Amino acid sequence: MGRTSRMLVALMEISNKTNRPLKVNLPGGKRLHLAPRGKAKITPKTAEFPAVLKMVEAGDVEILDGGRTKGSSSSGSGAAGGGVGGSQNTGGSGSIRKTGDR
Repeated sequence: MGRTSRMLVALMEISNKTNRPLKVNLPGGKRLHLAPRGKAKITPKTAEFPAVLKMVEAGDVEILDGGRTKGSSSSGSGAAGGGVGGSQNTGGSGSIRKTGDR
């Protein structure tokens, strides 16, 4: 079997602790837009980026890693899978699985 070009990396969650939208500078000149009290997934490498660490120290964001918290002392217990899997089928039976090209 051939090797895949992507390696599986454990993702971390970054959470906006303010009531205002934030722009988080990321490696590679990219930017993450976080809604007020919003959450997003980031890689551990991104969590160590100086701009992200600066926002953690300021208390604007919190980084969660599988129950462990970096930054704020409060540990949030968010709902599992809250919007991570994309759109969900809200009508009909829950046992039908969509397959094929999407």
